[in-house]
Amino acid sequence: MLKRSKLATRRLQKLRPVAVGKGFDILLVSQPENCRYLSGFTGSSGWLLISDEQAVLATDFRYIEQARQEAPDFEIIQIRGGLPDWLPELAYNSGWHKLGFEANHISFASYNQFSQVAESKRLNLELTPTTSLVEGLRCIKEAGELELIMKAVELTDTAFERAKLMIHPGVTEKEAAWEIEKCLRQSGSDEIPFDVIVASGPNSALPHAKPTERKISQNEPVLIDMGARIGGYCSDFSRTLCLGEPDRTLSEIYRVVLEAQLTATEEIRSGMTANQADQLARSIIERAGYGEAFGHGLGHGVGLEVHESPRLAQNSSDLLADGMVFTIEPGIYLPGLGGVRIEDMVVLEKGKPKALTQSEKAMEVIT
Repeated sequence: MLKRSKLATRRLQKLRPVAVGKGFDILLVSQPENCRYLSGFTGSSGWLLISDEQAVLATDFRYIEQARQEAPDFEIIQIRGGLPDWLPELAYNSGWHKLGFEANHISFASYNQFSQVAESKRLNLELTPTTSLVEGLRCIKEAGELELIMKAVELTDTAFERAKLMIHPGVTEKEAAWEIEKCLRQSGSDEIPFDVIVASGPNSALPHAKPTERKISQNEPVLIDMGARIGGYCSDFSRTLCLGEPDRTLSEIYRVVLEAQLTATEEIRSGMTANQADQLARSIIERAGYGEAFGHGLGHGVGLEVHESPRLAQNSSDLLADGMVFTIEPGIYLPGLGGVRIEDMVVLEKGKPKALTQSEKAMEVIT
């Protein structure tokens, strides 16, 4: 991966024309993943202030030395208190009149409090909400980012193979989930990006089920959803197993979900809108009579966050482009019976998806 300094310089060069084009004197970046992407800073409390010429990282005493080490291209300033305690004075001293902020991260309470402080100090400062300025850059992955993502994907493939060896009747969902998480961490994952899902029998009809004390039983589906994190970058993976012989309905919905997943993987192309990609899989599930049982989108981008742009869904107009990494994860969920989800990660490369996940997708019967 490129040295941190070169990465920060290159990413700032991409962002600055966008911010300047909106007329900002300064852009305030507050979302932690965006701060990390632009500066390399991994602390839990920090703010970036970016203009055509400035690159400032403001943080408190706890992270000053860390910031100097991780963000050498940024001017580091020490702050105290919340945003309204230090930013108005800094804006006044710097002569800023138009400040852009990340509306998806700054709370209304913080915005309102800051506005009141600015008004009381009679600052001539316009606060302008922005969305997706940095996220728009992040959705196209660089080679170094893709390398880290692929390592995280390899970890989930490995953990799944081990999970198949320990899942058997009598094991509880919680026990299985803990063994998977332990495997991910022992194999080199940083903190996992989300809680492992192990959902058996009727619980597998809950797309975001939480593992319970329910014991896994013979002849029922077991839905597993897990992810790893390497160098800040995530993976996301789902498979559905069956302990013993699946019944007719489970076999049918698995066949439909697999066809939908394979079709989308084969036919998605760069230049498509995300809702067009979603429809490739959704139309197959609808034709089979299970349209109402596929209630979530086809997939989502993965990177520093496990859910980021693009969003592949019926109401998404995101445009797919080479360099994007996202999941393809159709599912069918039948309350009282169970559900099936098959989820892989792909990267758009030379106009079409290239599979990153390598685990088998055909139904695996665990005996």
